[in-house]
Formats: sequence, C-alpha cells, structure tokens
Amino acid sequence: MGEPERIAALALAEDGPTDVTSAVTVPSSLQAEGRLEFRSGGVLAGQAFANAVAVRCDCPIEWHAPDGRVVAAGSLVGLVRGPLARILRAERPMLNLLQRACGIATATRQFVDAVAGTSAHILHTRKTAPGLRALDIAAVLAGGGMRHRADLAHEVMVKDNHWQALRAGGGTLADALVRARDRNIAALQVEVESPEQVEEACAAGATRLLVDNQTPDTLRRWAQRARALRPMIEIEATGGITLENVRSYAEAGADFISIGALTHSVHAADLALEI
Repeated sequence: MGEPERIAALALAEDGPTDVTSAVTVPSSLQAEGRLEFRSGGVLAGQAFANAVAVRCDCPIEWHAPDGRVVAAGSLVGLVRGPLARILRAERPMLNLLQRACGIATATRQFVDAVAGTSAHILHTRKTAPGLRALDIAAVLAGGGMRHRADLAHEVMVKDNHWQALRAGGGTLADALVRARDRNIAALQVEVESPEQVEEACAAGATRLLVDNQTPDTLRRWAQRARALRPMIEIEATGGITLENVRSYAEAGADFISIGALTHSVHAADLALEI
C-alpha cells in the first residue's frame, strides 16, 4: 500500500464503518455527478490522495487541471461520478485532503515566486501533520518547492541539542561525521549558531550549513567564510523566514530556504463538492 492509499484509508476510517444518514435517505441505485470547485483559487495539489479516497468509494475523479496548476477562484477542477451514496461517503475525507494540500501548495508558490531570479530553492521541513507527511511534502513539491529530509534515517542533521550531546559526551563533530560516512550517509548537514561553529563544521566535512534564526547580513558573512573553507558547501537559511524577508536571505547567498510554516501553519484552501 502506497502513502496515498494509506492516508485515504485512515481518512475514511475516521468517519466510521457506515454512513447511516445516506443509508436511510439515498437509494443505493441512484447515480450522480459531483463538481469539484476551487472556490478560493490557488495551486491545485493532492490529486493522488483524493484519487485514493475516490477509488475506495467507487466514484472516480475526472480532473480538469493537473497538480501544480494555478487556477482562478471558482474554477471547476474535476468531476466525481458514481453512486450518490458513495460520493457522499467520499466527500469530506476527499475535501479535507485537497483543502490542506492546496493550501500548502499555494503558500509554497508564494515563497517560490518571492525568490524568483535568485539561485535559492524553497524547502519543506519535518514540521508536518502527524501521519500526513507524504501529503504535505507532495503539496510543497506541487507548489514549486523542493524536497528536504523526510525522516531521520537517511541524512545527518546535527542541531543544537546534538552539539550539546557531543560536548557532554566528550566527542567531536568531526568524529560524528566520520561515523556517518561509515554508514554511507552522504548528506551531512550541521546547524550553526556562531562563527566558531561555522569553522568547526567546515573543518569536520559538513556538506551543508543550516544558518538558523540569523539576519541576512549574518548569513552573508558566514556563507562567504564557509565557501572560502569549503567551496562546494551548501548554505540553508532557516528560522523566522517570512514572505517579507525571504528574498533578502536568497540574495544574501542562501542556496536553500526551509520554512516550517508551509506545513505547520496551513491556511486551508476553499474547495467544495457540489452535486
């Protein structure tokens, strides 16, 4: 079972085994067509997840636009056909997933547009809804963002608490990154909060520096020093990034800009299913 199917199954299970209202009001033989309307407009996303709900309810969707397309407010984006009782069963789980995904994708596109013309890329974080990470990441990608680490198993990311653990245990960052390479981990990302940590991370062989909660001017200085020490190192800005300041970080030299608010503070898009 893939992630869309897993998430669809959970979303449907939350509504219980039976729709008793439809069972007592809707003839089982009655067929219908539902219009998926994107009332607020924005970036369409989440189709694989909505499709998975629809397939389980025997009411396939005919999409009128692909994921990633910017659509105007009030646009018809799809038609849902099948037994009316099954469409009503699918309606809320389907819309819940689409509204979240479209909200994330639309917000992501705003940040992507804000850094257009620079070399910076917008990333998601792991600040996702429990159980919905695959949906959240797919929505960021639909909005034009790029993939960041999706779990703890494939990339090293040394953050402030890890720095403290190293110090408490008498270890060094260099030793930790050697152990990571021994596990065939290629992405060695290190959060830095001081010029001294920039120096240590570069000397230890970090592949990316996460500059957390610093000003664009500080990021520029630290990025210049890091690239002088390790010309191929990547620079990521994170923490406190808004639409108003994101371009300043891009112009200061960030290769990547990760934004937790894309997925932890979602403003759901307005979609509806009209029969």
